[in-house]
Amino acid sequence: MVNPVQTTVTMATFARMAKGQVRFYSAPLDMAIPASKQKYIPTSGTYPKGFSVSGVHVGVKASNTKFPDLALISSDVPCSAAAVFTTNKFQAAPVQVSKNTLQKCQGQGIRSVVINSGCANAVTGKGGLEDAANMVAKVDECNGLDEPSTIVMSTGVIGQRLPISKILDKIPTAHAALEASHDAWLTTARTICTTDTFPKLLSRTFTLPSSSGTTYSLVGMTKGAGMIHPNMATLLGVLCTDAPIQPSALKSLLTHAVSRSFNSISVDGDTSTNDTIALLANGAAGGTPIACDGTNGNNNEDYIAMRDVLTSFAQSLSQLVVRDGEGATKFVTVRVSNATDYASARAIASTIARSPLVKTALYGRDANWGRILCAVGYTPDVAEGVVVPERTSVSFRPVDGSAPLHLLVNGEPEVVDEDRAATILQDEDLEIVVDLGGGKSGLGSEEAIYWFCDFSHEYVTINGDYRT
Repeated sequence: MVNPVQTTVTMATFARMAKGQVRFYSAPLDMAIPASKQKYIPTSGTYPKGFSVSGVHVGVKASNTKFPDLALISSDVPCSAAAVFTTNKFQAAPVQVSKNTLQKCQGQGIRSVVINSGCANAVTGKGGLEDAANMVAKVDECNGLDEPSTIVMSTGVIGQRLPISKILDKIPTAHAALEASHDAWLTTARTICTTDTFPKLLSRTFTLPSSSGTTYSLVGMTKGAGMIHPNMATLLGVLCTDAPIQPSALKSLLTHAVSRSFNSISVDGDTSTNDTIALLANGAAGGTPIACDGTNGNNNEDYIAMRDVLTSFAQSLSQLVVRDGEGATKFVTVRVSNATDYASARAIASTIARSPLVKTALYGRDANWGRILCAVGYTPDVAEGVVVPERTSVSFRPVDGSAPLHLLVNGEPEVVDEDRAATILQDEDLEIVVDLGGGKSGLGSEEAIYWFCDFSHEYVTINGDYRT
């Protein structure tokens, strides 16, 4: 007997396919990247010394018959390492195992990061913890090490066990395939993707004040397109540098950078179970190790320089996640300025970024500033006196550098040029500025920035069909 509900679902799926609305939930190497996203794919890179990477096929998901889904990042020498993890109370097995590893080794002696896509290994009980630990042990065995020296990450569907035997069998293959080429880095970045439409990979060179004759390199890869909101999101990230950084400094550097990058983005307001951003520094380029206490000559100067480089880099990398938001058509910067304290400004920016009404208005190209103002007004945990209607202003700032479109000035609504508003909202990029007026009164000049995307019809389609 034909199930009418199933028939309806099937017909609806075919209809969406015909309209081009169905996305595939993996990122195989031969999948066509949307033309609008091609500009984000690097054609070359400058990668840190002593690191090599690989991406190999396991078939973590039965439907994946050929595309890489196991990534390995390794250093020739032991690294200082730090990581920032999800705050979700249902922390996945790899999060728990990696936390434990970093605590035991005190952020020293890490050699590798192993990542599988296709299954999150989350809410999988003691068996899931054993699987994550076995992945670590297998990589360590390939590196000839006895102590846990590997960070493990997983991404994919929650509540399912890993096909651990298949993964363990392929870890030696991944180890044997390690390379330092640009193609290898790009393949590895693609390997960790799930609903992403393009691999997210960046590299950069920089110098430090005490080592002006030395050029250092920094590389980062990340994945994420949905279930994105601090702290952190359903995203993974690995950053590697050949600069010498002591473990204590590395942790504070990463925490500072993540709070202003990966913890300042939102796609849909959901925080996942697996989120991990790790930073490895192997010191292979030489120089004086960076410390955060300034005990070695110019280390304070080096620390500040490294902090600024890392933060800027992490912001650029995390913004790629927003640009690949599920079904997104807009990349939006919201800037909350002239607040009396940073925490309040950040809370307001976060609330605007999560508002479904703001996000849908932007998708519809509707300059509905009332929704923005409403989000400002209901933001929780804002200090007394931060939001005063009579000194609050809202405007759209076009990315072409032309004059802002003022929507509200000191609590008084402006006569909006709807034609110009429509023109501004046609662009992919947009900046919303909320000025709380503290600067004018001398009460404060703190500023917080968030990056987010809109909500489209396709977002519902993608997440309605995620498992089916």
